[in-house]
Amino acid sequence: MTTTDDLRIIAIETPTLGDRSYVVHDGEVAFVVDPQRDIDRVLSILEEHSVRLTDIFETHIHNDYLTGGLALAGQTGAAYHVNAEDDVSFERTDIRDGDVVTVGERMQVRAISTPGHTFTHLSYALSDAAAEESVGLFSGGSLLFGATGRPDLLGDDNTDTLARHQHASAHRLAEMVPDETDLFPTHGFGSFCAASQSDATESTVGHEKKANPVLTQDEETYVRELLEGLGDWPAYYVHMAPANAEGPSEPDLSPPELADAAALRQRIEAGEWVVDLRNRKVFAAGHAPGTLNFGLDGGFATYLGWLITWGTPVTLLGESADDVAEAQRELIRIGIDPAAHATGEPRQWTTEKLASFNTATFGDLEQVLHHRSVVILDVRRADEAKDGRIADSINIPLHELPSRLAEVPDGEVWVHCMSGYRASVAASLIDASGRTPVAIDDDFNNASEAGLPMAEPAS
Repeated sequence: MTTTDDLRIIAIETPTLGDRSYVVHDGEVAFVVDPQRDIDRVLSILEEHSVRLTDIFETHIHNDYLTGGLALAGQTGAAYHVNAEDDVSFERTDIRDGDVVTVGERMQVRAISTPGHTFTHLSYALSDAAAEESVGLFSGGSLLFGATGRPDLLGDDNTDTLARHQHASAHRLAEMVPDETDLFPTHGFGSFCAASQSDATESTVGHEKKANPVLTQDEETYVRELLEGLGDWPAYYVHMAPANAEGPSEPDLSPPELADAAALRQRIEAGEWVVDLRNRKVFAAGHAPGTLNFGLDGGFATYLGWLITWGTPVTLLGESADDVAEAQRELIRIGIDPAAHATGEPRQWTTEKLASFNTATFGDLEQVLHHRSVVILDVRRADEAKDGRIADSINIPLHELPSRLAEVPDGEVWVHCMSGYRASVAASLIDASGRTPVAIDDDFNNASEAGLPMAEPAS
């Protein structure tokens, strides 16, 4: 929480999606920037601080999550500020470049047109009228910590144009806002909406002037290096902007239907996804046949949303009701409402013999290669694999694996990623297809140290 005199800025973290929303208040009234669909988190903060919400601001029509803005406005009566140029299907309070909204007696919020992440992107500069000073810049997907929002989410035809807009927008912000102004972006904490990643947790506009490539490089250099560094983005993104333009409703967070072992088997045989939320090590040791492992200890919603055929029903299996509730909350943020659930342990989720597969290290793989030939499946993204990979390995990025399972050669499949999470997801897909994998649960940096032959990085 950031406090400036009597103004408080409270960040609501969503680490699995790499985003932040913000609640700002003066002790009496509040405004919110970029709320996510599970608005109970916002309502809880308002109640805790005994403040009344009067205004909600969207920086852009989001591509990586469903907004809670419309539902929050409906519950609280707050004005819902969305760029007047955005084509939406709901009533909103139009806002345009240069508009100033006064919130309470002290807070003044100025809208600043900052195209780049989208064509209609807005940033919001907050000033304290009483102290006559700049307080914060809510930059959405424009100026981030050490980076900017990516410009390629609206299609290849728009990418170069948006990248150039992004450069101009960042410079506009740097000129308009004092150096000491704190920066509060929505993206950039692991979100695939960010063009690159930074470990920073806070920053100022002045710091970004010295350290951020968009503000230290000329336009041509910035655009070239930005576009060269862009990797794949989650497939579910294509569903978010249309849903946000329609205006998502408040989600139902009550427990989904309870399923017994027979019902779970029926769902699996029907082609639905029955997802085991447990840690990858315990999943490998024993799980209900046909289930998939997306552990809650990693990028659960991002990878599930990336891999699943949109519209496929999802059933959640957790050790506790709390695990299921956590996963349900993660999924509703990207528009997936779970169809059913079960809790307990694998023996309760199937009437069949439990399935299992081995886990290993890169050292184990090096030893095995002395005795027999195995298939080495690298499920990292192509942009990761080009920087170095194990010789003779096959690279099928995890998000492509569901449609490319038939390309995995016959034989014993040792699957790896960068640290183990994606390898377990991939191993569960291979296991569910009727083959038995070995999941390498190890840091990829240990591969060369274990003596494995490495291929030259792609030029």
